[in-house]
Amino acid sequence: MAQLLADHTLPEDEPHLKRVLKLRDLIFYGIVLIMPIAPIPIFGLMCEFSGGQAVTAVLIAMVAMMLTAVSYGRMAAIYPSAGSAYTYVGRGINPHLGFFAGWAMFLDYLIQPLMNGIYGAVTLQRLIPYVPYAVLTAFFIGLMTYLNLRGIQATARANLILLSIMCAVMGVFVFEAVRYLFHAHGWSGILSGHPFYQPESFRLHYLMTGTSLAALTYIGFDGITTLAEEAENPKRNILQATVLVCLFTGIFGGLQVYLGQRVWPNYRTFPEIDTAYMDVARIVGGKTLFEALGVVLLLAALGAGLAGQAGAARLLYGMGRDRVIPKTIFGHLDPHRSMPSFNIWIIAAIAFIGSLKLTYADAAELLNFGAFLAFMGVNLAVIFEFYLARSQNQDRNLLRDAALPGAGFVFCLVIWWGLAGPAKIVGGLWLALGIIYDAVKTRGFRVVPAVIHFPES
Repeated sequence: MAQLLADHTLPEDEPHLKRVLKLRDLIFYGIVLIMPIAPIPIFGLMCEFSGGQAVTAVLIAMVAMMLTAVSYGRMAAIYPSAGSAYTYVGRGINPHLGFFAGWAMFLDYLIQPLMNGIYGAVTLQRLIPYVPYAVLTAFFIGLMTYLNLRGIQATARANLILLSIMCAVMGVFVFEAVRYLFHAHGWSGILSGHPFYQPESFRLHYLMTGTSLAALTYIGFDGITTLAEEAENPKRNILQATVLVCLFTGIFGGLQVYLGQRVWPNYRTFPEIDTAYMDVARIVGGKTLFEALGVVLLLAALGAGLAGQAGAARLLYGMGRDRVIPKTIFGHLDPHRSMPSFNIWIIAAIAFIGSLKLTYADAAELLNFGAFLAFMGVNLAVIFEFYLARSQNQDRNLLRDAALPGAGFVFCLVIWWGLAGPAKIVGGLWLALGIIYDAVKTRGFRVVPAVIHFPES
């Protein structure tokens, strides 16, 4: 008996992840990933693309993301591993479809540092307008590259400090904006349906295009699923956290967009469409709030750019190490710092060249091309995993296991379809390249495709 008890306790001595993260920890982590100022960089573009119905676009995107968040939470409960959509689609439906989802996510990894490089440069240009854009782009991307080569990584404390600064600046903005609107127009200035619906400019295809861009506000919520193995009651808490983070982002982000549109109702008169919210901040808080918001946007772009460049470099390294792509270049590690230095430079070159060819809107829509393909895949994976693949004697619920993820799939498909033509063309070419690559590597899809090791969030 003693021997049996001893044997029973052996697994307790082995190293394992501890389930210590509560629901509030997961929610905080998700908010840090998305950032509470997520809609501000795309505020002007959302207003223009949606024909002035930017708040409605944010709320429609929120519904799609909340339905998709439920699907992510359910899949994370049974597949608690990194890889996210890549893992869920590959295991829930088919390994080759999983590879295509991973290939679409790969595009997002490449685009993120490019997009943040563009935004960092255009924000800097508002603060120091006499310096050429190309010089500012080179400086900002060069700074990201230097910090990544030095091995500097964002810590939890740095994220907390940045989050606190963002919340403080946005708190001041909300207070000043409400005060400005009330003094200028009374309650009619604060309460209005104008940001939701403008009959003179409403067009359904405008709203769908605006919604496809507004969805960028929520990108990153799926990172919560990588903590499934460390969460208390992951089957419940991961699902609740992803939904609540999307809900918080939609409400708080919608408030920011609403106040921005009330302060500056005519989106056609923005001096600089990419940094329009800085001009809104100048109206309600003067030069001080204008510059404070500019600094916050720079820090956010730098932090996201650093993480994006590091993640893309690690992804390329994993593919090079596994000989999915040439190992000599992509599988190289710096002997002194043990980092994929070649890949960091490659990502920097892609970001710099791309920033001279693409606008921020182009990069944002291209990122959403890959993201929404992955989202659609996860919604389908839930239907296959929980409804179609279950045997007759297992519990199946038409609403929970088919209708809700099906609605999430349709919402995401509509938003994806609303992307601008150039994004769908470039993204389609990228996806076609992935299909050809997989077909060649697997001898016509006859063997299991190569594994893509995504960095954990």
